[in-house]
Amino acid sequence: MNRNTYLKLAGLLVIVFFLGISFIDNVKETTRDRIRELDPKVEKLKLQPNFKAEHLYSPSESKNGSWVAMTFDNKGRMIACDQYGYLYRLTIPPIGTDAVKSKVIVEKLELKITGDTSSAKIKMGYAQGLLYAFNSLYVMVNHKSDTSMAKGSGLYRLQDTNNDDQYDQITLLKDLVTPGGEHGPHSMVISPDKKSIHLIAGNHVDVPKMDAYRLPETWQEDNLFPLIKDPNGHANDRMAPGGFVVKINPEGTNWELISAGYRNAFDLAFNEVGDMFVYDADMEWDFGMPWYRPTRISHSTSGSEFGWRTGNSKWSPAYPDNLPAILNIGQGSPTSLFSGNNARFPEKYRKGLFAFDWSFGIIYAVQLTPSGSSYKASAEEFISGAPLPLTDGIIGPDGAMYFLTGGRKLDSDLYRVYYGDNKLPNAPIISKTSADIVQARNLRRRLETFHGAPNKLAIGMAWPNMKNSDRYIRYAARIAMEHQPISQWQERAFIEKDPQILTQAMIAMARTGNRGLQVRMINALMNINFNLLPKSQQIDVLRAYELIISRMGKPYDAEKVKLSSYLNQFYPAKSNELNRSFSKVLVALDDPLVVQKTLALLDGVVLDVDDQKSFMQSSDLILRNPQYGLDIAGMLAKTPPAQQIYYVTALSEAKNGWTTELREKYFKWYYTAFGYKGGNSFIGFIDKARKMALANLPQNQFEHYNKISGNELLTNNGMKLASAGSPKGPGRTWKIDEALKFVQNDSTDRNFEQGKMLFSATQCISCHNMKGEGGAVGPALTQLGTRFSARDILESILEPNKVISDQYAYTSYYLKDGGSVTGRLKNEDSEKYYISQNPFAPQTMREVLKKNVVRTRISDVSSMYPGMINGLNKEELKDLMAYLVSGSNKDHAIYKPKSIK
Repeated sequence: MNRNTYLKLAGLLVIVFFLGISFIDNVKETTRDRIRELDPKVEKLKLQPNFKAEHLYSPSESKNGSWVAMTFDNKGRMIACDQYGYLYRLTIPPIGTDAVKSKVIVEKLELKITGDTSSAKIKMGYAQGLLYAFNSLYVMVNHKSDTSMAKGSGLYRLQDTNNDDQYDQITLLKDLVTPGGEHGPHSMVISPDKKSIHLIAGNHVDVPKMDAYRLPETWQEDNLFPLIKDPNGHANDRMAPGGFVVKINPEGTNWELISAGYRNAFDLAFNEVGDMFVYDADMEWDFGMPWYRPTRISHSTSGSEFGWRTGNSKWSPAYPDNLPAILNIGQGSPTSLFSGNNARFPEKYRKGLFAFDWSFGIIYAVQLTPSGSSYKASAEEFISGAPLPLTDGIIGPDGAMYFLTGGRKLDSDLYRVYYGDNKLPNAPIISKTSADIVQARNLRRRLETFHGAPNKLAIGMAWPNMKNSDRYIRYAARIAMEHQPISQWQERAFIEKDPQILTQAMIAMARTGNRGLQVRMINALMNINFNLLPKSQQIDVLRAYELIISRMGKPYDAEKVKLSSYLNQFYPAKSNELNRSFSKVLVALDDPLVVQKTLALLDGVVLDVDDQKSFMQSSDLILRNPQYGLDIAGMLAKTPPAQQIYYVTALSEAKNGWTTELREKYFKWYYTAFGYKGGNSFIGFIDKARKMALANLPQNQFEHYNKISGNELLTNNGMKLASAGSPKGPGRTWKIDEALKFVQNDSTDRNFEQGKMLFSATQCISCHNMKGEGGAVGPALTQLGTRFSARDILESILEPNKVISDQYAYTSYYLKDGGSVTGRLKNEDSEKYYISQNPFAPQTMREVLKKNVVRTRISDVSSMYPGMINGLNKEELKDLMAYLVSGSNKDHAIYKPKSIK
């Protein structure tokens, strides 16, 4: 090295040295950012601008289970619970602490009971709800008592009686009877009055005896639609009222039913003015059926009912005796719901709610806009990731959001999310609303004070408000009436002239009266000029008739003919909702014209714009979860005609008005319907309706109609389509090295026809073509075996996100409303992008206005689902791989008998 070179190098080292000194003070400030950049668990999170995330702890990696519930105690420590294990207490370093040096301190909580002289410690856990309040830890156990933990499902109160910072007393506040599973007792929150607790339970919990009922204890199934319970057996023994919300005092000695009619709502939350909200679940097996209901946010007022019923008997949100969602989210599995009121976040997030979806890994920020005495709601994607199985979340004492992933023994992680430097104020928000909004809210709440017991002031206030333009006020007024003795308002109802008040009164009377009133009730409703009513009130009238018949029985012959003739003059109507009600009521009345009129509707189904409208379109979810996304993609490629399904199911019990021509049309419809694709119970629902209709036939006609309705298309149990081409399994979660070992060490002969069948059965053919046969969403595979090794092929199948060709990459379009659309851009013009999202139906376009797009980026998620070969056993895997390597050439060397090689 010459002298000049040496001096230059020395000078450079000096500069680097002094630059290093100038930067050294910033190392601590940038440590967390550098760790974030390197931590894949944080890197996968998609955050809103200026929000930061930290991965704090991994329970699963530490062998502490998969956590699903958490709370903070009075010392700022987190308490969390493994779904199938213990309680844990965590001391978490403050925001700004050096993440390299500081760690979360985790303590397993085992209880030593005061006065117990043995050395035994009691295990507590299996909680799906935790709440620290009133100097106690409330634990909602969802577990059938066994040797792993003696404490069964119910609500427990844990207390520290000797102030040694350890819980030493357990009090069972209430047994909650449930057959087990994840539809049991769930979350708890402090009530707005800070003197009580609200808790929520899923639809597999028997409603315990209450001390008080806001929703009158008169619930029934209340649906004339022919009952078909879930063909797969889910919730078949669970009847009204479904999941419920209860208010209790701290000692758990007083239980008051607040709201019911949920499927499996996991959590509830209160906003800054004390209104309650619930995030309820869907039933994904019902995809494509007219009774399917998306996951939804409900404003759950006093005495509210949300209409979950078993099987196909769920109520329409349009029915006046239940309340609608304020926001339909879409498919998913709701877990946590909480207010952002105490967060150090921008105000729009503090005034809203955060809703967690476990299935698709999305935290929704829900904005609430007061509307009358209730709210309108909108949403945006606040955080998302894949995979991100979200379980519970909470705003911590520091104003940051903490959330867990896990559940069902999946990998579990604890995260913290905060805004900027976490210095925004988090003083309680003061609601600023108009005088009209305050007046409407106060009126609803005043009516709600009559929910629970007779009150001499109730009828006078409630009666005129049964025609209030605000649906929530009308509902509160009717519930108030149902709490009053019917003898005090019965005659007033029969002389009422206002059609809306009369209808609401007849609904209340149907729920509280007896059959002796039926004739007078029917005649009173027939005095209404039906044609002059708006659609919503027509729905109310038809619902009143349905309740009268379902609760009091079919009318006597004279009244039955009279009512049938009366309703027939208005059927068919101009909306799906009205026609659904007409069809089932008229079938229940044995109407002679309902078959002819209803089958005529199959040829011209009206498309209701708002039918199943949700924030997340189904196609937007396809790439977010390999399991559920695959089902959605398949359904959207062959979407069932929901309105037609409703009509034919309603007619399955019709006995009058059939002709040979009508029967032929009716039963041939089923043959076509089996070609559609819905949720896991779709085929079973269709087949059960078919069999109900077949049961009404004369014996000598059964064989013919059984055949033309598609019986030969089905397996023996009627749950799936018969197919000569499907994997036999049993499958497994294939890993590359394991799969490669079986493929490379194969010493047996391969079956070309079996491989070709599996290429179709595993859905490969939907997106890829082989010798010109198949889809074109992905690359052609005819030359696959000449270009790639067996490992390369398996890696592409099992880990498709690892390498994504630019030619087939999807693009994510981020929208102004907070949502996003991911798909393949097929075309665009000056105003719109035309995006294909479904690999099984690439011709279906989603149109996105360019003015609504704020940014785009290439997606890091492949359009190919990982693990599509997980249904194959090892011999089937070998046959599929042989077919791929051969390029569909049955003369390829890979098919030569091994014995003569």
